[in-house]
Amino acid sequence: MTNQPNQSILAASAQCAYECEHCADACLGTMPDCARLCRDCAQMCWTIASYISRASRFIPQVVSTCISICEACAQECERHDHPHCQKCAQSCRQAIAEYRKVATVAEVA
Repeated sequence: MTNQPNQSILAASAQCAYECEHCADACLGTMPDCARLCRDCAQMCWTIASYISRASRFIPQVVSTCISICEACAQECERHDHPHCQKCAQSCRQAIAEYRKVATVAEVA
C-alpha cells in the first residue's frame, strides 16, 4: 500500500485517537467505563496511524479489529450529552468509514 491513497485514513485515525484521548481525560472519575473504552479506541487508532505511516501489509487486518473498537466507543459516547463525548463519537464514525474502505479492499483481495 502506498502512503498517498491512505492520507484520508491516516488523518481520520489521528483525529479519532486525539478526540478519544480528550474524551477519556474528561470522563475520568465521572464515567470510568467511557474513559476506558475511549483509551482502548485511542490506542488502536494510534496503532493504525503508525501502520499506515509505514505502509504495513497488515493494515487490513488491524483495521478490521479497530472497526469493532471504534463502533463500541461511538455507541458509548453517543449515550452521553457531553460535547466531548459527541465529538468523540463523530470522530469514531468518520474513522470507521475510512477503515471500512481498507477492510473492503482486503475482503476483495
